[in-house]
Amino acid sequence: MKNVTITVEDATLEWVRIEAARRNTSVSRLVGEMLTEKMQHDDAYARAQRDWVADTSSFSSGGKAYPARGQQDHG
Repeated sequence: MKNVTITVEDATLEWVRIEAARRNTSVSRLVGEMLTEKMQHDDAYARAQRDWVADTSSFSSGGKAYPARGQQDHG
């Protein structure tokens, strides 16, 4: 692990100190865990987006003609 210095607003620092105490952990550990969660969330989102773009079946008309632009289905 590496150490890092960050700059935050006073109100943010007060909040993170209280939150760390509430969770019975250090500010350093709490911020590290938050960053790890953010990284994992962003990675999962990027993977899901790549998978969706790669799935060309969702763009298939199944052989049927696509409706003309502006045409609406009135049921």
